Amino acid sequence: MTETRIPLRPLSRVLTARAAGENPDHIERENLRARHEVLREKARGRAEGRLLFLGLAFFMAFTVIGARMGLLAASEPMEPRSAAPGAPILAQRADITDRNGRVLATNLVTHALYAQPKDMVDPARVARELAVIFPDLKEDDLKRRLTDGRSFLWIKKKLSPEQMQKVHEIGDPGLLFGPREMRLYPNGRLAAHVLGGASFGAEGVHSAEVIGTAGLEKFLDARLRDPGQAAEPLALSLDLTVQATVTEVLDTGMKMMNAKGAAAILMDVRTGEILSLVSLPDFDPNDRPNPLVKGDPADSPLFNRAVQGVYELGSTFKIFAAAQAMELGLVSPDTMVDANAPMIWGKHKIKEFQGKNYGPLLTVSDVIAKSSNVGTAHIALMIGGLRQQAFLKSLGFFEPTPLEMVEAKSSRPLIPAKWPDIVTITASYGHGMSASPMHLAAAYAAIGNGGIAVQPTLLRRSSAPEGTRVLKEEVARHSVAMLRGVVEHGTASYAKVEGYAIAGKTGTADKPKPTGGYYKDKVINTFASMFPAGDPRYVLIVTLDEPVDTSGSEPRRTAGYTAVPIAAEVVRRTAPLLGLRPEIELAPKDGVTAVVQTND
Repeated sequence: MTETRIPLRPLSRVLTARAAGENPDHIERENLRARHEVLREKARGRAEGRLLFLGLAFFMAFTVIGARMGLLAASEPMEPRSAAPGAPILAQRADITDRNGRVLATNLVTHALYAQPKDMVDPARVARELAVIFPDLKEDDLKRRLTDGRSFLWIKKKLSPEQMQKVHEIGDPGLLFGPREMRLYPNGRLAAHVLGGASFGAEGVHSAEVIGTAGLEKFLDARLRDPGQAAEPLALSLDLTVQATVTEVLDTGMKMMNAKGAAAILMDVRTGEILSLVSLPDFDPNDRPNPLVKGDPADSPLFNRAVQGVYELGSTFKIFAAAQAMELGLVSPDTMVDANAPMIWGKHKIKEFQGKNYGPLLTVSDVIAKSSNVGTAHIALMIGGLRQQAFLKSLGFFEPTPLEMVEAKSSRPLIPAKWPDIVTITASYGHGMSASPMHLAAAYAAIGNGGIAVQPTLLRRSSAPEGTRVLKEEVARHSVAMLRGVVEHGTASYAKVEGYAIAGKTGTADKPKPTGGYYKDKVINTFASMFPAGDPRYVLIVTLDEPVDTSGSEPRRTAGYTAVPIAAEVVRRTAPLLGLRPEIELAPKDGVTAVVQTND
């Protein structure tokens, strides 16, 4: 719609004004003033609209800026990140707990320190002050690297809060911090060989990938790094309290027996769950030492004697010969066998410990109780080499144990390439072939649970898995009774613990020399046991490397004096923790009971 403009000198008004004798110019000035009034009103309206718009625009801009400043003030400070594209680094790792939910491994948010030398004000001063904060850094080397023209430099991959604050106080803009997660083992050395340890894999300025380096952390690395299971802790079969108790007893016993090292395994005979696995000496996985580059691997605290240690386990093997012979119907516990020593087999002479002779005949039960090499050899010859191999294979002695540790894969038993009769004889009493204490624990568990082979595991199981039957239940029961006889009137008399009946077998084996032959004064001592003997629930293996008992007039190196007392103390202290009530022996009905009367 177009606007109608009023003329400044309308003809009708001009004629009227002239007729009345008025000046027509007044009409023009009046109309011009009215037109200007209209224009001023329109201009005022447009100005007021523009001012209102600008006011709203400024209000909204300052509101956004104020909100952003408040958000920054309330958030954690962060170092600037590179805008370069790349795959994100997954740092989250699932926790590891014991069977009762107590934390064994978790994650801790910390910071790494890096430098951008081009942004530094005084590199020399920075190098000097960093060398004071971190004594392992050399000032000259750090100064050289900060001034050689590089644009980026890692200084420390992990910082404590105290160190971070001291670096902050240096105040140089070229020192920057990158947040990251690190693996933390709150119990220090406890269960170190089981957990193994973790380190950083792919690293970025603001995050780092945490990967397992040994033990269970490496074996189950994919499970622990799975983002879908990061919030679900991995529950182990270990009991933290039992683990601490076994470690304390074994450490004390190892020192008392002057041993080079020691190992202990406590396993549930039905499920194969390992409640405690200890290898000494140990280490702190929070500060894992470097592996040895030369010398004997067993000299390193990283060496897991319970799994990696492959030894001739001596007379602990004798029960396998007796059990198999009973399984085949060749003998019973009361069958008399030839035990006349020494035994001549071709050019070989089979002797007893210290030249003893338990013959001419012994029952199979007494062969085990007295630990007769000759009696066991005759039982093994009844069985034969092929059947002996098949039985030992069914117990797991020909393959690495399927345990959730990377070290277990490399712990393959040492088996003779050929199996003549002399190997059948020596293998029956634990010589000529080598296995780990973990192999022995699994085999004894099969005897203790009624004849079912079990696979050892470090993961908590809700029920016992189905296993292959390797012995009749009656044979397994007779075998346990024979092992009980070893404690009652045999070589393991120091394993008598009041309230807890233990069944087990000692084993003393000379250590082989690297150049061939055997040492005369260095042994591996083992006591393989199960308790309670009436209905075995747990298997306990204790192994000592080069022990010697010096408490008597002469040094004693047999397992009965070294490994057995340690195992007995482990049972005495852990059985109540496992919920086992002591058995109370009642006085005979026709006996006399002393009663003391008091005046209270």
